[in-house]
Amino acid sequence: MRLFLDTGDVEAIRRANDTGLLDGVTTNPTHIAQTGRTFHEVVKEICDIVSGPVSVEAMGETAEELIRAAERASQMASNIAVKIPMTVAGLRAVPILEEKGISCNVTMVFSSTQSFLAMKAGATFVSLVISRLDAIANEGDILIEDAVTVKQNFGFASEILAASLKTQNHVLACLRAGVDVVTLPESLFFQMYKHPLTDIGLAQFAKDWESVPK
Repeated sequence: MRLFLDTGDVEAIRRANDTGLLDGVTTNPTHIAQTGRTFHEVVKEICDIVSGPVSVEAMGETAEELIRAAERASQMASNIAVKIPMTVAGLRAVPILEEKGISCNVTMVFSSTQSFLAMKAGATFVSLVISRLDAIANEGDILIEDAVTVKQNFGFASEILAASLKTQNHVLACLRAGVDVVTLPESLFFQMYKHPLTDIGLAQFAKDWESVPK
């Protein structure tokens, strides 16, 4: 399972990338706005830091508008993937863009049937936004399992991306289901390294090491 950071914070991306375990980045207009910098400036810097896919939003109401926005975004770097909305217009744009060699990340997917349509359209990534489902008492883990099953049943090539995870239980559900990619905030990325028993054990080793003859 690949790990993507979900942010526009380039310093957070540098810290995660320095671990050697970061596989890519996802952004959105909210993340970019929080930086106070231009879209182009932030995206270019992110693409210079990470070698894996960097998902950026294409804005538009019609398929034609989305295609033009995606084409402009893809010219910024070779590792750009373009976020396309889960709409009729968005899924019309997806096969055209994929045919042009532009990777599409269909976003704002909240149901199993939506995930099926996005995979059928040929998207590189299908983003299931888990935390928003859990916030309204819908079970995100069921959507994850269904999407993986649909992919396997029909041999779709799309990667199932569980987006905006907030807890380690979310990560565990994705690992168990066989999700291809997850997106995390920096805090959760580094939280996965931690366990109190690890800290206790290492502290004991350090203390005992002091008594070992050198």
